[in-house]
Amino acid sequence: MSSTPHDPFYSSPFGPFYRRHTPYMVQPEYRIYEMNKRLQSRTEDSDNLWWDAFATEFFEDDATLTLSFCLEDGPKRYTIGRTLIPRYFSTVFEGGVTDLYYILKHSKESYHNSSITVDCDQCAMVTQHGKPMFTKVCTEGRLILEFTFDDLMRIKTWHFTIRQYRELVPRSILAMHAQDPQVLDQLSKNITRMGLTNFTLNYLRLCVILEPMQELMSRHKTYNLSPRDCLKTCLFQKWQRMVAPPAEPTRQPTTKRRKRKNSTSSTSNSSAGNTTNSAGSKKKSAATNLSLSSQGLGAIPNCSLNPGRDGGDLCHSTAVTPAGQFKEKH
Repeated sequence: MSSTPHDPFYSSPFGPFYRRHTPYMVQPEYRIYEMNKRLQSRTEDSDNLWWDAFATEFFEDDATLTLSFCLEDGPKRYTIGRTLIPRYFSTVFEGGVTDLYYILKHSKESYHNSSITVDCDQCAMVTQHGKPMFTKVCTEGRLILEFTFDDLMRIKTWHFTIRQYRELVPRSILAMHAQDPQVLDQLSKNITRMGLTNFTLNYLRLCVILEPMQELMSRHKTYNLSPRDCLKTCLFQKWQRMVAPPAEPTRQPTTKRRKRKNSTSSTSNSSAGNTTNSAGSKKKSAATNLSLSSQGLGAIPNCSLNPGRDGGDLCHSTAVTPAGQFKEKH
């Protein structure tokens, strides 16, 4: 009976990834497996070019790597950029490590528009040490990875939070030095701090200084300037960004609305209303004069703004007597 694509032992002529339903060739967790294989192919002759090619294969150009752990003097958190990542992995092997790989258990994947996030709460970084003594170190913690959602599927952010670590020494070595108390005392001492070698810790401390200097280094490499000129240029550009006023948002031009012309009916109504108001005001003034004349005395105020002798304003009124004579009162 010939095998079919539904057979679990079916071997496709197009490779082992032919039957995957995801739109990519591999799953995100498989990229960690590929990275472990690449680290195992490292040799003692691997130079900076090899490590740079390793970082280019598995990390994005703007990738960041973060390590969080707690030492005797308190919690630590180090974040390095893409240019410092190759050197970080090389320092692990420079500290006496002969093998390095990562184990992910029960990881959770979440897909977004442009990235894939892998959250593994049970991640183990296993390092095999050949010196100062043969020891296997298991560093356990939580690993959160963010991959780009493309064909390369490279790591954009790497965050490893270390919770605990264990250093395992083979029983055979203990049996060989059972009669030597000095060797046993040396075997009982830890060779790492939170699973990291002193080479790696010193490099992370150095990265605190190197990370802000990446702009100077890239400018020196691009424009071939002296370190002093690079520093002057960077400081001047930063000063310009601080002094320059923030860009105002563009305002949309307001469209002027045309006033509507009054219709003929409204004009006639307004004119009729004005005529009525004027007639009413004339009637009111006539009634007022009539009431004043009926009382026998009417006062018509006449104020002037010209200053008088004492510097004040003159205000006089004209009184009308019953006989019809005018008499001014100051």
